[in-house]
Amino acid sequence: MRWARDNGLSLFFGAIFLVSLVFQSIAGHAVFNDDARMHGSETVSYARYLVSSHFGQGVLENWQSEYLQFSLMILATIWLVQKGSTESKPDVGRESDEEQKVGPHAEPDSPAWARARGWRRAVYSDSLLILMALIFVASWFGQSVTGWTEFNGQQRDHDQPAVSWSGYLTEASFWEDTLQNWQSEFLAVGSMAVFSIFLRARGSAESKPVGEPHDATGSGG
Repeated sequence: MRWARDNGLSLFFGAIFLVSLVFQSIAGHAVFNDDARMHGSETVSYARYLVSSHFGQGVLENWQSEYLQFSLMILATIWLVQKGSTESKPDVGRESDEEQKVGPHAEPDSPAWARARGWRRAVYSDSLLILMALIFVASWFGQSVTGWTEFNGQQRDHDQPAVSWSGYLTEASFWEDTLQNWQSEFLAVGSMAVFSIFLRARGSAESKPVGEPHDATGSGG
């Protein structure tokens, strides 16, 4: 029970992620087979649908926009400030080694790579941003490949020529799907940064204490 309490946030979001992914696959399978019947094509089993480009595109299309959001938020909050927001630091910049507790300023329980020298400390210092950016690039590439497969399937259904992967990247439909996800993420992050100046959620790490002044920046709890 102590372990579950200490990991409650990740367990909660992991559980609802899996539940929503399962229901998305069930709904997507039904939509895919309905569309196949309308066009006189063969339906597929649920297991076959899980490895289809239709399902892969639907999943990765959202993943890449989420990890783009995280990557940009991590990067932007190094150099940009929003006064009064819990999503912002009080000051800009990467801060000194002493403030970051790295190298000779590391504490006994600091991560080993924070105490290390050279490339290991450099990599670890930006490891969160690096990982988020890599997941974004990988999921964006996966979305483009699965979307390309789906697009060419539709081209064949309409007796149109297939296109190359690079040609698909110039299609308006690809960028419409991509940008509609990006703009929603940018709106959500920007709104959160501004709303957290004036509004509160008592006890949340995403909110300032209820009685904290509006211009208090970067305080949580």
